[in-house]
Amino acid sequence: MKEKIYLRQDAEYMTLGQVLKEVNVISSGGAAKWYLAENTVLIDGEPDDRRGRKLYPGMMVEIPEAGTFFMAKKDRDDAAE
Repeated sequence: MKEKIYLRQDAEYMTLGQVLKEVNVISSGGAAKWYLAENTVLIDGEPDDRRGRKLYPGMMVEIPEAGTFFMAKKDRDDAAE
């Protein structure tokens, strides 16, 4: 399953910990460190376990058992979604 994750309009990036929380993989930001120690998350095809990793529009995040997500910035065409 491939989905887009939209950044807030005033944000340049989201951290990996924020993305994990956004897609309901973890319930709190504090759980990110534990989750990343136990699971392999891929950022643009490379494993990464840094909860503070900055994710910019155009990057792809693969989360085990949650899916594949593409970072995107909302534009006028996406406003209706």
